[in-house]
Amino acid sequence: MTAPPLGTRSSVRAHAAIRTERGPGGRTRLETLRSDPPLTLRQTGPDVVHLVSTAAGPLGGDRLVLDVAVAPGTTLEVRSIASTLVLPGPRAADSVLVVTARVGACASLRFVPEPTVLAAGCAHRVAVRLSLARDAAVFWREEIVFGRHGERPGRCRSRFDAVVDGAPLLRQELVVGEPAADGSPAVYGTARCVGSTLIAGRGHAADDPVAGDGLPRGTGAGSPERAPRRAVLGDGCAVLPLAGPGVLVSALAEDAVQLRERLEWGEALAAP
Repeated sequence: MTAPPLGTRSSVRAHAAIRTERGPGGRTRLETLRSDPPLTLRQTGPDVVHLVSTAAGPLGGDRLVLDVAVAPGTTLEVRSIASTLVLPGPRAADSVLVVTARVGACASLRFVPEPTVLAAGCAHRVAVRLSLARDAAVFWREEIVFGRHGERPGRCRSRFDAVVDGAPLLRQELVVGEPAADGSPAVYGTARCVGSTLIAGRGHAADDPVAGDGLPRGTGAGSPERAPRRAVLGDGCAVLPLAGPGVLVSALAEDAVQLRERLEWGEALAAP
């Protein structure tokens, strides 16, 4: 991944959208698949869409918006072809990515893009607004890499807000590139990557019966048959049940490969 010369393009405004609908026989159909470069969307399966970056960046000053609407009774999986490299722009302005997702009754969304890499000098803001119906389900993974090899990361502020049936489920904010946070052993320490996965909705009722060790009654130690209702800690990873119907997996790592391994370990425990 290499940065293009600054000043080769002006700031970009892009608004892409994905909307599903329930087709004959209950199959999922893509009612809307609207690309707006650099947010280019490609359908790669009956209910799978890949994000394909058709321009460098985002660069400073860009504002990118992605709207996702999963209709009742449908399923959708959103992936990306490659990592996203966030770059500084020709002007001192933040790049912004806003993702709004609504998941209807008895619908499910799996949002699993490749990691975001914060190149030196970038200034990036991310806002995710996720709304679930009471009996919807979501699997949402985010991974951030602190710069390319051998460089310090730029700045990033990532905000995640999730509600279920109108009630707050998760309010989370990550800040990268601030010296007070980056070097603190209480925040990132020596880690070069941070990630989280929210698994929420169906199968995660807060009153699920659990044994004293946080595992479901009638299961063996470490069984992922149902989500733990107590925190489980691993090497660089924490699986944290939320007050509402969901579990948050959080991880730190030295590189992207290790981060994915740790998240997948926690995701296996958190799966309903």
